[in-house]
Amino acid sequence: MNKLEAFGHIAALAIRGDLVFPTSVNAALRVQMALDDPDCPIDTAISLVLSEPLLAAKTVAISNSAMFNRSGAPVVTNVRGAIMRIGYQNLYALAAAMVVRQFGSRISDPKLRQKAERLWDHTIAVAALGRLIARHVTGVNADTALFAGIVHEVGNFYLLSRADEFPGLLEEDTENWHAASEEIITREVMRKLCIPEPVAEAIEGLRDSFMSIPPDTLLDTLLLANHLTPVRSPLQEPQRELPPHTDSAIDLFIDAEKLASMLEEARRDAADMSAVLLV
Repeated sequence: MNKLEAFGHIAALAIRGDLVFPTSVNAALRVQMALDDPDCPIDTAISLVLSEPLLAAKTVAISNSAMFNRSGAPVVTNVRGAIMRIGYQNLYALAAAMVVRQFGSRISDPKLRQKAERLWDHTIAVAALGRLIARHVTGVNADTALFAGIVHEVGNFYLLSRADEFPGLLEEDTENWHAASEEIITREVMRKLCIPEPVAEAIEGLRDSFMSIPPDTLLDTLLLANHLTPVRSPLQEPQRELPPHTDSAIDLFIDAEKLASMLEEARRDAADMSAVLLV
């Protein structure tokens, strides 16, 4: 089965809803679905997190990381305090990150596992930088930007998780490449994972959209984070050039000193997240 056939087969399965997820994904999905309600009682959120010991441990750990405790506040030692510190949106993002990581757990081929690890590094780098870009440049919700960054490669993680079964999936096959199949797969995976529509639309827009000047949307935030991060995706096609005016225009809203500061802060935040989420 060549690449085109593999993509077509998986896309057909995706359209029918026959997506194959690791069983461990379901627990995190239950937490996500509950937290999708902003009125979810805190005691319910605590119970859900405590029912998943791994998620509980990671929630407390990330609440004590520099990313969420830059002021040197006392160490949090329980789930209630952790949720109060990081908030529902970031807990939702943490559950999503666990889902993304679990896709890599089913990969047996060493080369594919290495690609999944490099894709994870890229994902966390974009998420951390996107959060800062949202805060300092585009003005979109920083927690939403963090979540969008964490899930923006979820379609590729899913494809990597199926590559053991379809050896032709990652072959070089530029003549028969059909981007529509990849888009269908990504869309259906996001639907299965209950990714909110505004986030899903921004992720789908990454393939064909250009950043507006000045950047002021979630899509712009993701485009800019992908463009500026030094951690490239191992599955990325040669980096598409932004419009000729964009690089010079970036200087209008991010000067060199500010960009260097953001990249360093994003690097530290990504390291914190990776350390907490490593499984």
